Amino acid sequence: MSLASHKIVQPGFTDNSLSGLAELAGQLGSERVQEEAVALNQRMAEGRFYVACVGQFKRGKSTLLNALLADRILPTGVLPLTTVPTIVRYGDSRRARVRFEGGTWTDIRPEDLPQYVSEELNPENRKGVLSVEAFSPSSLLAQGMCFVDTPGIGSVFAGNTAATQAFVPHIDAALVVVGADPPITGEELTLVGEIGKQVANLVVVLNKADRTSEEERSIARSFTTKMLEKQLGRPIGRVYEVSAEEQLRNGTSGRDWQQLIDVLEKLVHESGRELVRGAGQRGFKRLSEELFAVIAEEREALLRPVEESELRIQKLRQTISESERSLRDVSYLFMAEEHHLSDMFLEQRKQFLAAAMPKVNAEFAKKLEILPRRYGPRFRRSALRAALVVSERAVRPWLETEQATAEQEYRRVASRFVSIGNDFLKKLADSGVPEFTRMPNALDSDRGFRVPSRFTFEQLLHVALPASPLRYTADVFLGIVQAYALIDKEAWAFLTYLMDMNSTRVQSDVVSRVQESRGQLEVEIRKLLHEVTRIAERALDRARKAKAEGASAVEAALLRLERADRALRNLCESSMEA
Repeated sequence: MSLASHKIVQPGFTDNSLSGLAELAGQLGSERVQEEAVALNQRMAEGRFYVACVGQFKRGKSTLLNALLADRILPTGVLPLTTVPTIVRYGDSRRARVRFEGGTWTDIRPEDLPQYVSEELNPENRKGVLSVEAFSPSSLLAQGMCFVDTPGIGSVFAGNTAATQAFVPHIDAALVVVGADPPITGEELTLVGEIGKQVANLVVVLNKADRTSEEERSIARSFTTKMLEKQLGRPIGRVYEVSAEEQLRNGTSGRDWQQLIDVLEKLVHESGRELVRGAGQRGFKRLSEELFAVIAEEREALLRPVEESELRIQKLRQTISESERSLRDVSYLFMAEEHHLSDMFLEQRKQFLAAAMPKVNAEFAKKLEILPRRYGPRFRRSALRAALVVSERAVRPWLETEQATAEQEYRRVASRFVSIGNDFLKKLADSGVPEFTRMPNALDSDRGFRVPSRFTFEQLLHVALPASPLRYTADVFLGIVQAYALIDKEAWAFLTYLMDMNSTRVQSDVVSRVQESRGQLEVEIRKLLHEVTRIAERALDRARKAKAEGASAVEAALLRLERADRALRNLCESSMEA
């Protein structure tokens, strides 16, 4: 790769709008908006745009970025790794730094990154890491492109998925990393759909291509393309097949590696400037809307008597308490539906076993016929492993079918629950109370499961093949006398047990996902309801402080807010002209 190193400086946002926004945020006491505006201003001045690497847990996202950088700077491993987004940007030397909540940047060794971004050493981000940056001298980053290693979605750690979703507003382009098993999940589709609403540049990569056959990759490519284009409503272009680990290990991997590098370089040369500008526009719009809300909240609280605000908040709490009771009533109905779904899945499991067992038995009988029977212990191992392969091949496709059915049923039941929450939010927004008109977005009635599947096919070979000298000796004897009927019988019993137990595990998994998703949905609704109270209480606290100092302090505060409102509107107008 041959990339000239220079900075992309954008007019408009860099020197005027964002710096003015940061100054206004400081005057209004909104430290978070101020920090974000300063950071975005600096990012634009340096011409940096963010290409986020997104996908399900264990897709090999960190490994892919390491391979693109030709440097194992990001930690990889078996357990979920990234607990917070890690930004990799250009630097003259290889280094890293971390920033904690309420603190400043602290330099660390790249080798110490796992201390801050791994689930094992920083579970659910208990250390309060706010930002992590790594610097690489990679020429691929020299013109402003920054890679973002995001927490994998779909792991058992819900905080990781939340961290990725929270970073979505900052994404300028995305590397969507998929696999062959499964090709793409519902959570990944939802995330990519959300990203696709704000960015046009999506590069889809099928990683770990060395671990699958051409037939499996072809099926995965076709399925992924179909589902993504349906979700986005537009073509996604080529799906690039690569093996990041192979590239790192050998320095070359063939397949589509060079084509992937080419498309990223093209992104830099042809779209980099617009991506930076787009980041500034989106960031300015989002942050300015937050400041308008702050100004309006403070003004309205200053103009009302404190007693009136207190009475309104008291009434608001009472209304929310009533809504909580309504939600509890609906929750009981939801639980009744869950019992119905549980019975339905139990019946479907019976139907599955009735239809699948004849085919499974026939396939297993053919495998037993061709297994060598000269040595008893080896025959037992081969027979039990054959039972395992046959049963798993039957159960896994049914898992996909059951999950699809369960998610459809969950959406049907959840839509009633969501509609109640949204009706309540709409009533608040239509009540004429200014705080309520700035309520968060309504709940998504189309969103499916809120928790990933935890199903694992239980093999139980450690139970079926215990380290027993007595069993081993008996099998040797059975082999010598050519008496394999006992081993055959136990293998058939093992096959039946695997089918019964793992089909039960599938049933339990989908029922658990319905129950846990309902619980998370309740939490989401309650968080939205209580956000209303938080907005009103914050405005009242600020107004109370001003009023305690007297009428002149209130007038001064109103004048300050009027000036801030005018200045913010001027900034918005000038940013549109820029």
